[in-house]
Amino acid sequence: MTVVTRETKETQIRVELTRGQGVAKVDTGLKFFDHMLATFAKYAGLDLNLHARGDLRHHLMEDVAIAVGTAVYQVIPPTAARYGERTLPMDDALVQAAIDTCGRFYYRGPLRNKLYDHWMRSFCEHAKVTLHIRVLRGKDSHHLTEAAFKAVGLALRDALVDSGTVFSTKGSVALEVK
Repeated sequence: MTVVTRETKETQIRVELTRGQGVAKVDTGLKFFDHMLATFAKYAGLDLNLHARGDLRHHLMEDVAIAVGTAVYQVIPPTAARYGERTLPMDDALVQAAIDTCGRFYYRGPLRNKLYDHWMRSFCEHAKVTLHIRVLRGKDSHHLTEAAFKAVGLALRDALVDSGTVFSTKGSVALEVK
């Protein structure tokens, strides 16, 4: 199990994360955000226990993204399948997510809700993943956001499969900092 705590003057966050069955216990004080995080965990096959509090919605959501992204980075196997892609329909929404757990941050969206788009960017930066999200159609912000979290979760689930081999022509990458 990976445990990440993040405390600032603005937020207090504790994340416990492991690859598992997608069981989530999430309490941020923001019901829809809790629902999105639990949905992400369920679809990604990650067991998540998260408790967070913050002064402002933006600070809370950004810092949760940092903590969750950091935890996800820790559970990526060195021999992960690495790539995942899913297109998910949800009522009027159709959203595609493609992810690469390569260790390099890149995010391309956007989601129509700026806070959730910022969550995705901050998550990617700290999970060290490349993520492309395309909103193919839809108008309802709830459906678009939820479809995105589900699609990203499913794509990540596929990328985390332990393939037994390093999926790179470079082989294993070693980086030493002194």
